[in-house]
Amino acid sequence: MAIYEDFGEEFIADRLTSAEQNEEEREAELSLRPDTLADFTGQVSVKEQLRVAIDAAKMRGEALEHVLLFGPPGLGKTTLSQIIANEMGTNIQITSGPAIEKQGDLVALLTNLGQGDILFIDEIHRLPKTLVETLYSAMEDKVIDIFLGKGPSARSIRMQLKSFTLIGATTRAGQLTQPLRARFGHILRLELYTPEELSIIVKRSAGILGIEIDEDGALEIASRSRGTPRIANRLLKRVRDYAQIKGDGRIDLDITRYALDKLDIDELGLDNIDRRMLSTIIKFYGGGPVGMETLAATIGEEAITLEDVYEPYLLQIGFISRTPRGRCCTEYAYRHLGIPFKKEEKATGQISAFDGEDK
Repeated sequence: MAIYEDFGEEFIADRLTSAEQNEEEREAELSLRPDTLADFTGQVSVKEQLRVAIDAAKMRGEALEHVLLFGPPGLGKTTLSQIIANEMGTNIQITSGPAIEKQGDLVALLTNLGQGDILFIDEIHRLPKTLVETLYSAMEDKVIDIFLGKGPSARSIRMQLKSFTLIGATTRAGQLTQPLRARFGHILRLELYTPEELSIIVKRSAGILGIEIDEDGALEIASRSRGTPRIANRLLKRVRDYAQIKGDGRIDLDITRYALDKLDIDELGLDNIDRRMLSTIIKFYGGGPVGMETLAATIGEEAITLEDVYEPYLLQIGFISRTPRGRCCTEYAYRHLGIPFKKEEKATGQISAFDGEDK
């Protein structure tokens, strides 16, 4: 993988191991998305809750209660919203928080919804606060107040809405207001996938794309996909290229390892930017603790990007720990980078993942 000097938003979207969706993938992903809960792999608890809620709502002839889906990007929040619409047999309107700028935009969306229809708002945490307050009455009482005019002559018109379901998706559930969260009947967290679950997804995608792949090749791609289906599908397409040019077109373990090594994605799915973040903490700050703002300034990245894009997976695999004083690298990170670990470094506040084991 090329080493980039500019670590801006465009770079984040183009990283092979980024869970963010780039423009080229939007259309391609549509053909790979499952249409029913039965075809959706993983997220067992979420699927069970949705299955019961959907069947109960259909039995009563009511709209499904509002649903909040939260978790890291690339896990299937948009896909699940479309599956819910399919299972309910209703229409779905898809938008995002940043795209709704004025009250008129939100009013148009809500008033165009039919009985039982679904409004899906991605990145709902980025919805303007004034519009969030407009959603309160729409979600709870199925009405919306529109203010006309200004000053003493201003007046309010209340419009009745049809029963609808709002599905909100967010990677930062903590940024939602408590009144908004309280109006969701179902609050569901999506977790990172296991390699076994991702292997099933990889084989399904390969079948749709007409790619021949064996069990070992699929599992190797899955194990380097950071627990994220979007990354797994992206790596599958890149490995396919190598299989066609450097092999016989069939994806097996050998060609998969060769391709991913050439793409600079190691056995845990880390790219050179992840390793640079870890090595910076170790070499510049003695393994930590270091504040996120300080680390961001050293790397040349925004703190919020480090928190949203890089840190979640490093926390998940135990390479980074959070302490009141900042982020620390665990002994797992030292071993992965081949850097000797010194016990005394824990005196700086580091929490080792190997505490209690032989050193």
